[in-house]
Amino acid sequence: MPSNHLTKFVFRSRMPAPADAVYRWHATPGAFERLRPPWEKAHVVESTGGIEDLGSFVTIRFSIGPFTKDWVAEHDACEPGKMFRDVQVSGPFRYWEHTHLFLQDPTHPSSSWLEDRIEYQLPLGWLGKLFAGAWTRRKLKRMFSWRHHVTAQAFASPAKIGKDEGSDVAGQTH
Repeated sequence: MPSNHLTKFVFRSRMPAPADAVYRWHATPGAFERLRPPWEKAHVVESTGGIEDLGSFVTIRFSIGPFTKDWVAEHDACEPGKMFRDVQVSGPFRYWEHTHLFLQDPTHPSSSWLEDRIEYQLPLGWLGKLFAGAWTRRKLKRMFSWRHHVTAQAFASPAKIGKDEGSDVAGQTH
């Protein structure tokens, strides 16, 4: 799909742990459930492998209002400790590619950056963008703010919770 027709969303936060540790936390079973915001009506109904198993699929059932839909994604790229990517096979978007990056802070060995990069296209072309574009961006920003906060909290010591060094997760979107 030509990239000039895709919408790009980037959310980046500083993590109080090395990149490899944050990656491993994402690679352990149950990561999706740990990262799912409590207001989201979504759950994994099938998984054929983990993020390091290229070609594995995950099926997520989600609801918006009275409607329920399955979202099938394939893990198609992985560099252990650095990144993994999933792409939509079927689901609510016309196109969806989500790259999860784990970037080591070169000046602080005990911290890193977690970056989620998403390229997507809504269904229905310009009508989809007109009617759901702003709503989708707000939803993504809220969801990734939650996910990054949960991830940071998993590595923050109790003494750091609520202080700038550990739990203040400032996300940025572009």
